[in-house]
Amino acid sequence: MRLKGLNGAIKTGFNWLRRRELKVLIGVAAISAAIWIFLSIADEVFENDTRAIDEMILLLLRNPNDYSDPLGPGWLEEMGRDFTALGSVGVLSILTLGICVYLFLINRARAALFTLAAIATGWLVSNLLKLAYDRPRPDLFPHESILYTASFPSGHAMMSAVTYLTLAALLTRAVASWRLRSFFLIYALFLTILVGASRVYLGVHWPTDVVAGWTMGAAWAGLCWLTERWLQQRGIVEPAPLMDESSR
Repeated sequence: MRLKGLNGAIKTGFNWLRRRELKVLIGVAAISAAIWIFLSIADEVFENDTRAIDEMILLLLRNPNDYSDPLGPGWLEEMGRDFTALGSVGVLSILTLGICVYLFLINRARAALFTLAAIATGWLVSNLLKLAYDRPRPDLFPHESILYTASFPSGHAMMSAVTYLTLAALLTRAVASWRLRSFFLIYALFLTILVGASRVYLGVHWPTDVVAGWTMGAAWAGLCWLTERWLQQRGIVEPAPLMDESSR
C-alpha cells in the first residue's frame, strides 16, 4: 500500500511538472511567433511593400466625398476617440499606478516593482523602435490629433498590449477559477484590439503599424510573464494572493 501511494505521488508530481513545462514551451513558441511576425512586417514596411494595402484600408474607412471625414456618423467618430484614449500614456499610467499601489498595500512590493518595470521598459522599447524605423505618419488626409512621434510601430497598440496583457497575466495568477482567468485574458485582448482598431479608424496610423504594435506588445507581455513566473518560483517576486479560494 505504501509503495502504491509513493508511485501515485511520483506520478502526480511528474504530471504537474509536465503541465508546467508545457505552459512554458507554449509561451516561448508564442513569443517567438510574435517576434517573427513583427520582423516580417517591419521588413515589408522598410521595403515600402505595404503602402498599397495600407492606403486601401485607410481610404475604405473614410467618406469617399471627403477623405478628412471618417466613415460613419459623428457619434462613431467620437467613440473612436474614446476608445483610442484607452491606449494613451495618461490612461495606461494611471491604471498601472493604481495596480502597483494595490500590490504595495497587500504587501507585494516586489511584484509591484516588477509590474512597473515591465510596463516602463515596454514603453522604452516602443519608443526605441519608433526611432529606429522612423516611419512617417499617414499623409492621405489631415489629422485632428496631435502627433509627435513616428508611426511604426503604433505606440498605442503596443503599449495597450503590454499593459493590459501584463495586468491580465497578473490577475490570472491571483484566481483559481479557469472562467475568471479566461475572462481576464479575453477582455485584455478585446481592449488591445479596440485601441489598435481605433487608431486605424481615426487615420493616425497605417494598419501595418498597428499589427506590428500588437505583435511586439504581445511578445513583450509574454516575455514579462515568463520572467515573473521564473522569479516567483525562486522566491524573488511574491506570488499573487488567491482571491477565489472557494473555486478550488
